[in-house]
Amino acid sequence: MTGNARPTRSDAPTEGSLAVDDADPALAARATVYGVLVRLFDEPDETVHAAIEDGSLADELAALCERSGLDVDPPRLETGDDPRTLRARFNDLFEVGVPKPPVPLYESSHRDDASWQEINLDLARAYDYFGLAVDESNREDHDHLRLQLEFASYLARREALGDRDARDARGDFLDRHLSVFADRLSDSIEAEANTDVYGDLAAFLDAFVRADHRTVGHHST
Repeated sequence: MTGNARPTRSDAPTEGSLAVDDADPALAARATVYGVLVRLFDEPDETVHAAIEDGSLADELAALCERSGLDVDPPRLETGDDPRTLRARFNDLFEVGVPKPPVPLYESSHRDDASWQEINLDLARAYDYFGLAVDESNREDHDHLRLQLEFASYLARREALGDRDARDARGDFLDRHLSVFADRLSDSIEAEANTDVYGDLAAFLDAFVRADHRTVGHHST
């Protein structure tokens, strides 16, 4: 993870706060899945590579999916790459290219029905409503996938703790942004060759977001 390039808030719920007795365990699990996806859609370091290679990340996601209450198959997350090759594959797919990489991690790059300004202003307002701010020193716009996954995790945590504003915002955010983005990112990566673990990961992201989206507003919190 790049660490600071995300919506941040000093009183945001932490993993520990989810241990309170009245937190909804299914929503807490969904929040954690979004958090794991933030790690996986970042340039992989040796720790992440090792967790993919030994199967521990796949096992973690399988356990979280089971607890999430969603009917989603977890990703296999298999790779034959060494750490350097996996890192190069990530950069070749998501970070490097002229004028842009093959599969950009920005929502606006996958939308022709809304402008960059419209998408980023809408997201900025959503983050601001919850008192969240983006660390602009990392040069990631508001529509970057990792920021959106951080926000999805944050809202699910808030909803798990009974925040009705977060539940309503989650439905709007998934409907207007993340579900559309995940679907189009999955389509884009299907068109690429030699995606290794990232093809599987993008398909899982799309399936998980769609399943979560279908339940928003129908969960018993």
